[in-house]
Amino acid sequence: MHWETWQWALALFGALLVGVAKTGISGMAPLFIVIFANLLPTRQATGVVLPLLICGDIVAVASYRGHAQWRTLWRLFPWAAAGVVLGYLALGRVNDRQARMLIGAIILALAGLYELARFRPDRIRPPSQFWLAAVMGVLAGFTTLVANAAGPLMVIYLLAIGLPKMEFMGTGAVFFLLLNCFKVPFVLNLGLINPGSLTLNLALAPAVLVGTWLGRKILIRMNQGLFEGVALALSVVGGLRMLLY
Repeated sequence: MHWETWQWALALFGALLVGVAKTGISGMAPLFIVIFANLLPTRQATGVVLPLLICGDIVAVASYRGHAQWRTLWRLFPWAAAGVVLGYLALGRVNDRQARMLIGAIILALAGLYELARFRPDRIRPPSQFWLAAVMGVLAGFTTLVANAAGPLMVIYLLAIGLPKMEFMGTGAVFFLLLNCFKVPFVLNLGLINPGSLTLNLALAPAVLVGTWLGRKILIRMNQGLFEGVALALSVVGGLRMLLY
C-alpha cells in the first residue's frame, strides 16, 4: 500500500477506533467507517476492515461473553444472516455513494425513532419484539455486508430493548463475531479480501489490540446514562457524515 505518512497515521487511528468500539463505546463504529471510506473506495474498505473487526470481536467475546443475552442473539441472528445475503446480491447493483447515502439515511431515521420513543412514548407505538428483531436484523445484515456499518443500527436496537451496559457489550460482542465470520465467504467471493488487503491487516492489527485495551478501561469508568448518550450521539454523527459525504 503506497500511502503517505499522514494516511498511515489515519489508518492506524481508524484501527485503534475499531478496538475501542469493540470493547468500549460501540457508537464509535461510524468514525472508523468514515476514516477507511476516505482512505479507500467503499467496496475495497469493506474487505480491509472485516478482518480487523473479527480481530476486535475475538477480544470482545473473550472479555464480555459471560454477559451475553442468548435469547436476544437467537432472535436476531437469522434475520441478520438473511440481510447479509441481500447485501451480497445488492452490492453489485449500487455504487459507493448510493450505499453510503442509504446507510446514513437508515441510521438517522432509526436514531430519530429511538429518541421519539424514549422521550415521547405517546407519539409512537413500538413494534413487537419479533418485528423489531426482524427489521433491525435484516438492516444490520445488509449494511454490514455493504459497508461494515451495522454498528450504529445495533447500538439503537440494543438500547431500544433496554439492555444494561455490560449485557449490551456481551450481546453485541457475540453477535458481531458470529455475523462477521458468516460474512467472510461472501466477501471472499466478491474478491474484496485478497493478499494485498491481508498484508494491510497485519500492519494494522496491533493498533486494534491496543484499542481493545483502551476500550475496556473506558467502559469501566463510564456510567449507563453517559454510555447511552455517547453511543447514540456518535451513531448520529456517523450517519450524517455518510449521508453528506
